[in-house]
Amino acid sequence: MKFHRQKVEDQGINLTPLIDVVFLLLIFFMVSTTFTKETHLSVDLPEAVGEQSSELPEQIEILISAEGSYSINGKALVNSKVATLKSALEKTSEGNNKVPLVITADAKTPHQAVVQAMDAAGQLGFAHLSITTRQPEPEKE
Repeated sequence: MKFHRQKVEDQGINLTPLIDVVFLLLIFFMVSTTFTKETHLSVDLPEAVGEQSSELPEQIEILISAEGSYSINGKALVNSKVATLKSALEKTSEGNNKVPLVITADAKTPHQAVVQAMDAAGQLGFAHLSITTRQPEPEKE
């Protein structure tokens, strides 16, 4: 007896369930991802009340203007680059990073300028760093 074999057609891979799973994963990750929003926070900074520190005879003062330009011990720097600030600090301190460092910044100074001054001092190894503030004005009743 002669049996006829049925032709087996190549079924292939059914992609429909795979596509469904990929879409479900995509939806899951889209829903579970947190999107960052830019928010503008209103910050009320605390006032500094306390004893005024005694001035040390040997200290370095970095003065930062409202525009972000630097001066060290009253001598203005040529530009506002970190490299210039670092070289001026090294020259003024004569390599002694134990000298106290005082940063005095205008109230309208960009935050970046203050951070750059602190970063330059930190890279040179200055450990005694202070920031000057003013006493709050007494409230009128």
